[in-house]
Amino acid sequence: MPFHRTRRSFAVGLAGLGLGQTLLRGQVHAKESDTQGYMIAAREGEHLIQRGGDVFINVDPTRGSDKLAMGTQQILTGVGVPIHRHFVMDEAFSVLDGRGTVILNDARYPIEKGSSIFIPKNTWHGFENPDRELHLLWIVTPPGLEAFFREVAARPGVPPTSRTKEQLNAIARKYETEFR
Repeated sequence: MPFHRTRRSFAVGLAGLGLGQTLLRGQVHAKESDTQGYMIAAREGEHLIQRGGDVFINVDPTRGSDKLAMGTQQILTGVGVPIHRHFVMDEAFSVLDGRGTVILNDARYPIEKGSSIFIPKNTWHGFENPDRELHLLWIVTPPGLEAFFREVAARPGVPPTSRTKEQLNAIARKYETEFR
C-alpha cells in the first residue's frame, strides 16, 4: 500500500480517537512530567495473591500513570473469575498462556494463548478455565482495578480473608465494580 494511503488510513483511525486532525496539523505537544518510563521484569511489580493465583501490578498511579493500570494475573485451573462489570473502566486482556472461556454478557468465547479481549465499561464478564491455568495481561482505563486487588487480595505469606458475596460487592462498589 502506498505511503499516502497508509498515512491517511492511520489518520482516519486516529480521528476516531479524536487525535487524527491534531497529529496531522502537528499540534501535539509533549507535557512536561516528572514521570519517567520504566521496565519491569517478569514476576516483578507489586505482588498479591488472589484466589490462589499471583497478581502483579506493574503500572498504576503510584508509579506515575494516572490514565491506566496494567498487570498480570494467574488464574489457577478450575478457579476462574466470577462474572462482574466495571461502571467506568474499559478493560483489555491478552492471554499470555493457557486456555479457557471468556464470558461477555451471556456469550461464551474460547480463548487461548495469544487471544486478545476488549471489555467496554458496563459489560458483564468473567473467565472459566476448568482444564488449564490461565495467565493474563490486563490493562484498565481509567485505573481502579489495581486498587480493588490491593483491598481484596492477600500479600504473599499472608492468609487470604474469606468474604461473603455481599462483603465482596461492598468493596467492589468502592471501585465502581459489581459482581453478579
